[in-house]
Amino acid sequence: MKENRPIVGITMGDPVGVGPELVCQALSQPEIYEMARPLVIGDVRILEKARKITKSPVLIATVNAPGAAAFKPGCIDVLSISRLDPDAVCWGRPTSGTGTAMEQYILTAIDMAMAEEIAAIATCPINKTALKLAGSAYHGHTELLADRSGASRYAMMMTGDRLRVVLVTIHIPLQAVPRELTRNAIVSTIEITDESLKERFGIASPKIAVAGLNPHAGESGMFGDEEARMIAPAVEQARANGIDASGPYPPDTVFYHALGGAYDAVVCMYHDQGLIPFKLIHFSDGVNTTLGLSIIRTSVDHGTAYDIAGKGIADPGSLIQAIRLAAVQARNRIQGKVTAS
Repeated sequence: MKENRPIVGITMGDPVGVGPELVCQALSQPEIYEMARPLVIGDVRILEKARKITKSPVLIATVNAPGAAAFKPGCIDVLSISRLDPDAVCWGRPTSGTGTAMEQYILTAIDMAMAEEIAAIATCPINKTALKLAGSAYHGHTELLADRSGASRYAMMMTGDRLRVVLVTIHIPLQAVPRELTRNAIVSTIEITDESLKERFGIASPKIAVAGLNPHAGESGMFGDEEARMIAPAVEQARANGIDASGPYPPDTVFYHALGGAYDAVVCMYHDQGLIPFKLIHFSDGVNTTLGLSIIRTSVDHGTAYDIAGKGIADPGSLIQAIRLAAVQARNRIQGKVTAS
């Protein structure tokens, strides 16, 4: 085993979703331990229940700190934060108790990453309804991560082997997108993308494409003025700051060129503009990673899948990729610090 493998904290996600099953399936793969030292932050009794459902051959061990973990194939090391009753917990039915536990896994992982007890976080899916039942002030991972880690600027990237997309606006109604877009927000997203591609992905000179908002990128103002009024000036400002950004490009062609290798990432104006082409290509192996945080966080790119939770059929592919990307980003960040010093 390579002793320089980063410790990746894996939050179990919603205890009544597919997260526990994904953990058992993913950490049954020996190759995970070649790239990282995985530490699950969750509930050992729920994981034991999931282990039986998935027929995973691994053992599950409770540890009280990363230093007590063995990090060896065949045994899942768990920092058990909650003590839920596995007989009282029903798959697909969140409660205030499961929602509270779910949030505590994330908060614990963030605090551990901030204290450098772990090098990165890979998160299993959570549910907004469960957070609400728990009385949480947050609507999802991103807001919780940003607030707890003190981040003032951040962005959501979806990444796979063939395509990376970064969003300027995320979970807002489509009709709200034009009024929420600003030149500063676009510039900030381009800058965060450039910084992250260099530091976390090891790309020395990243090329960033910026998509337009309107059909044909506005067609010289025929279909909208956002390109000329906001997006093009944002691209020019980013270029003036030394970033290799270009656009705005027509959204119906820019992803084709990115898939061909012309760009390292595409900055998109709204959620579905980026995620529809991304999930067409990377539905099973895509990874969500939050850029701009002081800590490294990756996640599966799907939800809790209550409809199949407890059936042992969930695909662990996205979690495996999320763990792999968390380890890669951690190593690149460490290498960058060593080089800088």
